Amino acid sequence: MEREKVSTMKLFLTPLMPFLLFVILPDGTLSSECPKGCSCTSPESILCFQRRSSTIPRGVSSSTKSLYLFANGIEGLKTEDFNGMENLEMLDLSQNKLTELPERVFEPLTSLRNLDLSSNQITHISEECFHGMALLERLYLYSNYIEAIHPAAFNGLENLLELKLQGNRLTSLPALTMPRLLLLDLRFNVLPTLGPSDLQTPNLESLKLGGVGLTDLNKELIGSLQNLHELDISGNQLESFPSVLKETHGLIHLSLAGNPMGPLKVQDLQNLAELQELDISSLSLQGLPEEFSQLFPYLRKLTIAENPFNCLCNVAWFPRWLRAQSITLERTEETRCHFPPINAGKVLERLEHRDFGCPTTTTVPPSTVKTTTPQPVPVTTLPSTTRAIPVPSDSPTDDGKDYLLPPVPASPSSSSKADMDEVLHFCPPHTCLNGGTCRLDQHGQVECTCPHGTSGLYCEIQIHHPHLPPKPEDPKETATVDVPDISSHQATTTSVLIDLHRYIESRPFIRGIRLTYRNLSGPDRRPIQLSLPASFPEYRLRGLKPNSTYSVCASPLGAPPGTDSVCTEAQTAAETVKGPDAQFDDQKLTTMLVPAVAILSLLVLIAIAVGVVCHLRRKRAKGHMDLDCEPSHLELDGVKTSIDNGVLPQKQPQILIPEPAVQNGNLEYEVLLLQDHCTSNNNMSPHKPSYF
Repeated sequence: MEREKVSTMKLFLTPLMPFLLFVILPDGTLSSECPKGCSCTSPESILCFQRRSSTIPRGVSSSTKSLYLFANGIEGLKTEDFNGMENLEMLDLSQNKLTELPERVFEPLTSLRNLDLSSNQITHISEECFHGMALLERLYLYSNYIEAIHPAAFNGLENLLELKLQGNRLTSLPALTMPRLLLLDLRFNVLPTLGPSDLQTPNLESLKLGGVGLTDLNKELIGSLQNLHELDISGNQLESFPSVLKETHGLIHLSLAGNPMGPLKVQDLQNLAELQELDISSLSLQGLPEEFSQLFPYLRKLTIAENPFNCLCNVAWFPRWLRAQSITLERTEETRCHFPPINAGKVLERLEHRDFGCPTTTTVPPSTVKTTTPQPVPVTTLPSTTRAIPVPSDSPTDDGKDYLLPPVPASPSSSSKADMDEVLHFCPPHTCLNGGTCRLDQHGQVECTCPHGTSGLYCEIQIHHPHLPPKPEDPKETATVDVPDISSHQATTTSVLIDLHRYIESRPFIRGIRLTYRNLSGPDRRPIQLSLPASFPEYRLRGLKPNSTYSVCASPLGAPPGTDSVCTEAQTAAETVKGPDAQFDDQKLTTMLVPAVAILSLLVLIAIAVGVVCHLRRKRAKGHMDLDCEPSHLELDGVKTSIDNGVLPQKQPQILIPEPAVQNGNLEYEVLLLQDHCTSNNNMSPHKPSYF
């Protein structure tokens, strides 16, 4: 019988042994050698997060290969701290309070390959602080306060593959002689002049120089990097496209964003056919020609955010091209139209072909075929078959540079000259305001011919000349006086009656009226539209502002906006100021209200007193029928009993694991060396993905 009980107990406990072992050992540790305040989830990995200690933990096993000490508050390092760690390969000291690195402090770590010192307060790098680290492959020093690096600080690091120094205060760089280096990040320092003597890294694949103050890209420097695949020169002071990039081959990632170089030429980009990612955001681009789609057959990611795009017909190809080539448009919400007003603020990628205002194709007899859509010349080779267009400029310093603009249609023959005139004068509807006439010039740019009394790029400014004498009337014009189709009457401070009799009588077949009005006197001039049946010969606009001028327009319901529109102005009356009679009425009303309020207050007090007396008599009649405790006491006792019986579990202290990224100022988020800081995530790889 006893033997059967033992067998049954073994069958029950055997599946639970791993769980019981995890519960019995504190913090889920599997070894009694785990340092205090740390978590040892595997024999070779120790995680110490937010220990709140200024020193390196004691008791690290000699078999440990990965030691994570980020965000511990460590303020200083000593060589003795790393004694016995000769097998350590990964050391993460990021997000601590280190201000300096003593000489040869890491010398005991002869097997170390990855060192993360980012997001500390280190101010300088001494001569021998990395001495003895011949196997080091990755060194992260970004987001510190480093102002100087000793010229011999990196001597002996011949196996280094990645060096990250971005986000420091460097103004000069020691000569980097690293034959195996693949990634170098120097962004957000002050390094305006970098030459080939500074970077003796012939196998470099990724060079990041964003925001270092470059005014030119050294031709010899880029020419010496024959293995370069990624180049970031964003946020610098480059006023023109670097000429060395016209001769560079093999680039896969390129960022030119945020430079004052203005529009690009087709010839600038023709040798970059291998690009897979391109960032040309914040370059003041107004459009992209269709030749752009033929320059990059392998493009997968494109960033063109924060450019003032003119979303006209010559850009209608762009959304279709993105979808057809499965190209990801980065920062989509920041890629919006600037012009024309009908498309202003809309996301460029989400526009349909009809939204660009392209004219429809017209078919005529076979003898002559007309089309109102100019077709660009197909580009097969660049630049031999591509003709760039000089941009006209009023500036005397304009040198007639060939900018990347929409293609110019072929010269029209004599038989199609009228058609081309029609094309050049075509504009999307309602581009020019206040009655201006719109046309497209030969470069595809919009021009508005403004009527008398208006000005601005889109005739949006109305000019008033109160001191000029009135224009003499033409006798022919004064001979006949046109009665307006709509007019305003019976104005009050908040309403105006609109007379629509004549408008309806002259248009007997309209099914309704679209009435649009807006306040010309206030800061908010947004139009408000109303739909009225044709049976309303009069309509009163209500809810208006006093002493204001309103523009009121009527047009047929269902017709395109602006079609057969008739407008008039209506003025609301000013508010009247109260006179002596009104003040007398107010005083009389006050005299009547005060006694009434006093009587009502007295009645309320009497009712309260009667209620209190009744309550006391009822309580006296109950005698000793009162409860022993209040309901609130009963509820508290119940909660207390539950706690005593162990029903309510005690709250466990939470361990907050940080995001696997660090942000410093305007730096981008940086991924830490390894991403298994959060030990509860079993889906994460035990090794952090490096650059390659």
